[in-house]
Amino acid sequence: MKPITAAITAVGGYVPEYILTNHELEQMVDTSDEWITARFGIKERRILKGMDKGTSDLCTPVALEICERRGIRPDEIEVLILSTATPDRITPSTSLIVMNKIGARNAWGLDINAACSGFLCALDIGASFIESGRYKNVMVISGDKMSAVVDYTDRTTCVLFGDGAGGVLLEPAGNGYGVKDVLLRSDVSDIDGLHIKAGGSARPATSATVDRREHYVQMNGKTVLKYAIPGMIRAVQDLMARNQLQITDIDWLVPHQANKRILEMVARELGIPQEKVMMNIHRYGNTSAGTVPLCLWDYRQQLKKGDKLVLVAIGAGFIWGASYITWGL
Repeated sequence: MKPITAAITAVGGYVPEYILTNHELEQMVDTSDEWITARFGIKERRILKGMDKGTSDLCTPVALEICERRGIRPDEIEVLILSTATPDRITPSTSLIVMNKIGARNAWGLDINAACSGFLCALDIGASFIESGRYKNVMVISGDKMSAVVDYTDRTTCVLFGDGAGGVLLEPAGNGYGVKDVLLRSDVSDIDGLHIKAGGSARPATSATVDRREHYVQMNGKTVLKYAIPGMIRAVQDLMARNQLQITDIDWLVPHQANKRILEMVARELGIPQEKVMMNIHRYGNTSAGTVPLCLWDYRQQLKKGDKLVLVAIGAGFIWGASYITWGL
Protein backbone atom coordinates (compact mmCIF):
# COMPACT_ATOMS: atom_id res chain seq x y z
CA MET A 1 0.00 0.00 0.00
CA LYS A 2 1.14 3.52 -0.77
CA PRO A 3 1.66 5.68 2.33
CA ILE A 4 -1.10 8.13 3.19
CA THR A 5 -0.24 11.77 2.65
CA ALA A 6 -2.27 14.82 3.60
CA ALA A 7 -3.37 16.54 0.40
CA ILE A 8 -4.71 20.08 0.20
CA THR A 9 -8.18 19.76 -1.32
CA ALA A 10 -9.45 23.33 -0.88
CA VAL A 11 -8.06 26.79 -0.11
CA GLY A 12 -9.74 29.83 1.41
CA GLY A 13 -8.74 33.35 2.31
CA TYR A 14 -10.12 36.61 3.65
CA VAL A 15 -8.94 40.19 4.07
CA PRO A 16 -11.10 43.02 5.43
CA GLU A 17 -12.51 45.69 3.15
CA TYR A 18 -10.86 48.70 4.78
CA ILE A 19 -7.54 49.64 3.15
CA LEU A 20 -4.96 51.53 5.21
CA THR A 21 -2.60 53.17 2.73
CA ASN A 22 0.88 54.55 3.23
CA HIS A 23 -0.47 58.03 2.58
CA GLU A 24 -2.92 57.63 5.46
CA LEU A 25 -0.08 56.51 7.74
CA GLU A 26 1.79 59.67 6.78
CA GLN A 27 -0.90 61.58 8.66
CA MET A 28 -0.46 59.43 11.77
CA VAL A 29 3.30 59.06 12.24
CA ASP A 30 6.55 60.50 10.91
CA THR A 31 6.91 58.39 7.79
CA SER A 32 6.40 58.54 4.03
CA ASP A 33 5.07 56.39 1.23
CA GLU A 34 8.50 56.44 -0.42
CA TRP A 35 10.27 55.27 2.75
CA ILE A 36 7.79 52.44 3.47
CA THR A 37 7.78 51.25 -0.14
CA ALA A 38 11.56 51.31 -0.49
CA ARG A 39 12.27 49.69 2.88
CA PHE A 40 9.47 47.11 3.12
CA GLY A 41 7.72 46.92 -0.26
CA ILE A 42 4.33 47.65 1.31
CA LYS A 43 1.82 50.01 -0.32
CA GLU A 44 -1.29 49.17 1.70
CA ARG A 45 -2.66 46.80 4.31
CA ARG A 46 -6.16 45.68 5.32
CA ILE A 47 -7.67 46.56 8.71
CA LEU A 48 -10.62 44.89 10.45
CA LYS A 49 -12.74 47.73 11.77
CA GLY A 50 -14.89 47.44 14.88
CA MET A 51 -14.00 47.13 18.57
CA ASP A 52 -16.17 44.00 18.83
CA LYS A 53 -14.46 42.28 15.87
CA GLY A 54 -11.73 39.70 16.44
CA THR A 55 -9.60 37.12 14.69
CA SER A 56 -12.60 34.78 14.50
CA ASP A 57 -14.25 37.32 12.18
CA LEU A 58 -11.27 36.93 9.82
CA CYS A 59 -11.22 33.13 10.04
CA THR A 60 -14.96 32.44 9.77
CA PRO A 61 -15.20 33.53 6.09
CA VAL A 62 -12.12 31.40 5.36
CA ALA A 63 -13.77 28.31 6.84
CA LEU A 64 -16.99 28.92 4.91
CA GLU A 65 -15.12 29.44 1.62
CA ILE A 66 -13.17 26.21 2.13
CA CYS A 67 -16.41 24.31 2.73
CA GLU A 68 -18.01 25.85 -0.35
CA ARG A 69 -15.04 25.09 -2.59
CA ARG A 70 -14.82 21.50 -1.38
CA GLY A 71 -18.57 20.98 -1.42
CA ILE A 72 -18.90 19.94 2.21
CA ARG A 73 -21.04 21.14 5.08
CA PRO A 74 -19.45 22.65 8.22
CA ASP A 75 -20.85 19.76 10.28
CA GLU A 76 -18.69 17.38 8.21
CA ILE A 77 -15.47 18.95 9.50
CA GLU A 78 -13.69 16.64 11.96
CA VAL A 79 -10.90 18.88 13.27
CA LEU A 80 -10.16 22.61 13.08
CA ILE A 81 -6.62 23.72 13.92
CA LEU A 82 -6.34 27.48 14.17
CA SER A 83 -3.04 29.32 14.42
CA THR A 84 -3.07 32.86 15.79
CA ALA A 85 -1.14 35.16 18.09
CA THR A 86 -4.20 37.40 18.49
CA PRO A 87 -7.00 35.16 19.84
CA ASP A 88 -10.43 36.62 20.42
CA ARG A 89 -10.17 35.74 24.11
CA ILE A 90 -7.84 33.94 26.51
CA THR A 91 -10.47 31.20 26.62
CA PRO A 92 -12.32 29.59 24.93
CA SER A 93 -10.04 29.03 21.97
CA THR A 94 -10.70 30.98 18.79
CA SER A 95 -11.06 27.69 16.90
CA LEU A 96 -14.13 26.89 18.98
CA ILE A 97 -15.55 30.36 18.41
CA VAL A 98 -15.17 29.87 14.65
CA MET A 99 -16.76 26.42 14.87
CA ASN A 100 -19.71 27.95 16.72
CA LYS A 101 -20.13 30.64 14.07
CA ILE A 102 -20.13 28.23 11.12
CA GLY A 103 -22.05 25.38 12.77
CA ALA A 104 -19.24 22.80 12.86
CA ARG A 105 -21.10 20.74 15.45
CA ASN A 106 -19.22 17.48 14.95
CA ALA A 107 -15.66 18.80 15.09
CA TRP A 108 -13.19 19.51 17.82
CA GLY A 109 -10.66 22.31 17.64
CA LEU A 110 -7.50 23.73 19.11
CA ASP A 111 -5.47 26.91 18.86
CA ILE A 112 -1.72 27.14 18.53
CA ASN A 113 0.50 30.21 18.75
CA ALA A 114 3.70 30.21 16.73
CA ALA A 115 3.32 33.80 15.49
CA CYS A 116 4.34 34.18 11.84
CA SER A 117 5.38 30.51 11.59
CA GLY A 118 1.96 29.41 12.76
CA PHE A 119 0.67 28.04 9.48
CA LEU A 120 3.67 25.72 9.04
CA CYS A 121 3.26 24.38 12.58
CA ALA A 122 -0.50 23.93 12.22
CA LEU A 123 -0.02 22.29 8.82
CA ASP A 124 2.43 19.80 10.34
CA ILE A 125 -0.02 18.90 13.10
CA GLY A 126 -2.93 18.61 10.66
CA ALA A 127 -0.93 16.46 8.24
CA SER A 128 0.07 14.15 11.09
CA PHE A 129 -3.58 13.71 12.03
CA ILE A 130 -4.40 12.69 8.46
CA GLU A 131 -1.35 10.42 8.12
CA SER A 132 -2.33 8.60 11.30
CA GLY A 133 -5.54 7.44 9.63
CA ARG A 134 -7.66 8.67 12.53
CA TYR A 135 -9.19 11.58 10.62
CA LYS A 136 -10.42 12.03 7.06
CA ASN A 137 -10.55 15.81 6.95
CA VAL A 138 -8.74 18.47 8.94
CA MET A 139 -9.17 22.19 8.42
CA VAL A 140 -6.11 24.37 9.07
CA ILE A 141 -6.65 28.12 9.34
CA SER A 142 -4.13 30.81 10.26
CA GLY A 143 -4.80 34.48 10.78
CA ASP A 144 -4.21 37.51 12.94
CA LYS A 145 -5.89 40.79 13.72
CA MET A 146 -2.56 42.57 14.05
CA SER A 147 -4.25 45.98 14.21
CA ALA A 148 -5.36 45.03 17.74
CA VAL A 149 -1.76 44.77 18.97
CA VAL A 150 -0.01 47.41 16.85
CA ASP A 151 0.93 50.75 18.36
CA TYR A 152 -0.07 53.36 15.79
CA THR A 153 2.29 55.87 17.38
CA ASP A 154 5.28 53.59 16.69
CA ARG A 155 6.41 54.10 13.11
CA THR A 156 8.76 51.08 13.21
CA THR A 157 5.87 48.60 13.58
CA CYS A 158 2.62 50.26 12.49
CA VAL A 159 3.73 50.43 8.85
CA LEU A 160 4.37 46.68 8.70
CA PHE A 161 1.28 44.87 9.85
CA GLY A 162 -2.20 44.21 8.52
CA ASP A 163 -5.15 41.91 9.21
CA GLY A 164 -6.03 38.77 7.30
CA ALA A 165 -6.45 34.99 7.36
CA GLY A 166 -6.15 31.98 5.10
CA GLY A 167 -6.49 28.25 5.33
CA VAL A 168 -6.73 24.86 3.70
CA LEU A 169 -8.58 21.57 3.99
CA LEU A 170 -6.45 18.45 4.35
CA GLU A 171 -7.65 15.01 3.26
CA PRO A 172 -5.89 11.66 2.78
CA ALA A 173 -4.31 10.83 -0.56
CA GLY A 174 -2.40 7.79 -1.71
CA ASN A 175 -1.24 9.21 -5.02
CA GLY A 176 1.83 11.09 -3.84
CA TYR A 177 0.22 14.51 -3.68
CA GLY A 178 0.15 16.54 -0.48
CA VAL A 179 2.43 17.44 2.40
CA LYS A 180 5.67 15.54 1.83
CA ASP A 181 7.84 16.93 4.60
CA VAL A 182 7.95 19.64 7.29
CA LEU A 183 11.08 20.93 9.00
CA LEU A 184 10.77 23.16 12.08
CA ARG A 185 13.49 24.76 14.19
CA SER A 186 13.75 27.30 17.01
CA ASP A 187 16.29 29.43 18.84
CA VAL A 188 15.11 30.95 22.13
CA SER A 189 18.26 32.88 23.00
CA ASP A 190 16.63 36.17 21.88
CA ILE A 191 13.13 35.54 23.20
CA ASP A 192 12.36 39.28 23.49
CA GLY A 193 13.48 40.22 19.99
CA LEU A 194 9.85 40.32 18.86
CA HIS A 195 7.25 40.15 21.59
CA ILE A 196 4.26 41.60 23.41
CA LYS A 197 5.41 42.29 26.95
CA ALA A 198 2.15 42.28 28.91
CA GLY A 199 -1.25 40.63 28.85
CA GLY A 200 -0.29 37.08 29.83
CA SER A 201 -0.27 35.36 33.22
CA ALA A 202 3.26 36.56 34.03
CA ARG A 203 2.32 40.19 33.48
CA PRO A 204 -1.46 40.64 33.64
CA ALA A 205 -3.08 43.83 32.43
CA THR A 206 -2.99 46.74 34.86
CA SER A 207 -3.39 50.47 34.45
CA ALA A 208 0.42 50.68 34.61
CA THR A 209 1.00 48.16 31.79
CA VAL A 210 -1.57 49.97 29.67
CA ASP A 211 0.00 53.37 30.36
CA ARG A 212 3.40 52.00 29.37
CA ARG A 213 1.89 50.62 26.14
CA GLU A 214 3.15 47.11 26.97
CA HIS A 215 0.24 45.40 25.22
CA TYR A 216 1.55 46.27 21.78
CA VAL A 217 4.05 44.47 19.56
CA GLN A 218 7.63 45.46 20.33
CA MET A 219 10.30 44.61 17.79
CA ASN A 220 14.06 44.86 17.58
CA GLY A 221 14.61 45.09 13.83
CA LYS A 222 18.28 44.10 13.94
CA THR A 223 17.48 40.99 15.98
CA VAL A 224 14.72 39.96 13.57
CA LEU A 225 17.04 40.35 10.58
CA LYS A 226 19.70 38.33 12.39
CA TYR A 227 17.38 35.32 12.37
CA ALA A 228 15.06 35.90 9.43
CA ILE A 229 17.36 35.71 6.43
CA PRO A 230 19.77 32.92 7.49
CA GLY A 231 16.96 31.00 9.22
CA MET A 232 14.71 30.86 6.18
CA ILE A 233 17.60 30.10 3.83
CA ARG A 234 18.88 27.29 6.01
CA ALA A 235 15.42 25.82 6.48
CA VAL A 236 14.85 25.62 2.73
CA GLN A 237 18.31 24.21 2.07
CA ASP A 238 17.98 21.53 4.78
CA LEU A 239 14.50 20.57 3.58
CA MET A 240 15.67 20.27 0.00
CA ALA A 241 18.71 18.23 0.96
CA ARG A 242 16.77 15.63 2.91
CA ASN A 243 14.23 15.33 0.08
CA GLN A 244 16.90 15.25 -2.65
CA LEU A 245 15.49 18.33 -4.35
CA GLN A 246 17.30 20.69 -6.68
CA ILE A 247 16.43 24.36 -7.13
CA THR A 248 15.10 23.52 -10.59
CA ASP A 249 12.62 21.08 -9.01
CA ILE A 250 10.83 23.89 -7.13
CA ASP A 251 7.91 25.45 -8.96
CA TRP A 252 7.01 27.94 -6.23
CA LEU A 253 8.62 29.37 -3.11
CA VAL A 254 5.91 30.49 -0.69
CA PRO A 255 7.59 32.70 1.93
CA HIS A 256 6.23 34.50 4.96
CA GLN A 257 5.55 38.07 3.85
CA ALA A 258 7.76 39.88 6.36
CA ASN A 259 9.60 42.36 4.19
CA LYS A 260 10.04 42.52 0.41
CA ARG A 261 13.79 43.05 0.67
CA ILE A 262 14.11 39.99 2.92
CA LEU A 263 12.13 37.89 0.44
CA GLU A 264 14.27 39.04 -2.45
CA MET A 265 17.49 38.33 -0.54
CA VAL A 266 16.32 34.85 0.48
CA ALA A 267 15.32 33.99 -3.10
CA ARG A 268 18.55 35.36 -4.51
CA GLU A 269 20.69 33.44 -2.03
CA LEU A 270 18.81 30.24 -2.82
CA GLY A 271 19.03 30.84 -6.56
CA ILE A 272 15.26 30.88 -7.06
CA PRO A 273 14.00 33.26 -9.80
CA GLN A 274 11.78 36.05 -8.50
CA GLU A 275 8.95 34.95 -10.82
CA LYS A 276 8.75 31.72 -8.80
CA VAL A 277 8.37 33.57 -5.49
CA MET A 278 4.82 34.21 -4.28
CA MET A 279 4.50 37.77 -3.05
CA ASN A 280 1.53 39.90 -1.97
CA ILE A 281 3.10 41.99 0.80
CA HIS A 282 2.52 45.14 -1.25
CA ARG A 283 -1.24 44.62 -0.90
CA TYR A 284 -1.66 43.16 2.59
CA GLY A 285 1.49 43.94 4.59
CA ASN A 286 2.55 41.38 7.18
CA THR A 287 -0.54 39.50 8.41
CA SER A 288 1.60 37.29 10.69
CA ALA A 289 0.27 33.71 10.65
CA GLY A 290 -1.99 34.57 7.74
CA THR A 291 0.66 35.41 5.16
CA VAL A 292 1.56 31.95 3.82
CA PRO A 293 -2.00 30.64 3.34
CA LEU A 294 -3.05 34.01 1.89
CA CYS A 295 -0.34 33.53 -0.74
CA LEU A 296 -1.76 30.09 -1.60
CA TRP A 297 -5.21 31.68 -1.86
CA ASP A 298 -4.00 34.58 -4.00
CA TYR A 299 -2.02 32.36 -6.39
CA ARG A 300 -4.46 29.42 -6.52
CA GLN A 301 -5.36 30.07 -10.16
CA GLN A 302 -1.69 29.85 -11.17
CA LEU A 303 -1.01 26.57 -9.37
CA LYS A 304 -1.06 23.36 -11.40
CA LYS A 305 -1.51 19.80 -10.26
CA GLY A 306 1.89 18.30 -9.51
CA ASP A 307 3.59 21.63 -8.78
CA LYS A 308 6.26 21.39 -6.09
CA LEU A 309 5.94 24.08 -3.44
CA VAL A 310 8.31 25.00 -0.63
CA LEU A 311 6.73 27.06 2.15
CA VAL A 312 9.01 28.93 4.53
CA ALA A 313 8.46 31.25 7.50
CA ILE A 314 10.00 32.64 10.67
CA GLY A 315 8.13 33.87 13.72
CA ALA A 316 8.64 35.40 17.15
CA GLY A 317 10.54 33.43 19.70
CA PHE A 318 12.26 32.63 17.30
CA ILE A 319 10.71 29.67 15.48
CA TRP A 320 11.18 28.98 11.79
CA GLY A 321 10.79 26.20 9.28
CA ALA A 322 9.86 25.02 5.82
CA SER A 323 7.33 22.64 4.25
CA TYR A 324 7.50 20.67 1.02
CA ILE A 325 4.17 20.12 -0.74
CA THR A 326 3.17 18.53 -4.02
CA TRP A 327 0.05 20.38 -5.19
CA GLY A 328 -2.90 18.08 -5.77
CA LEU A 329 -5.63 20.47 -6.93
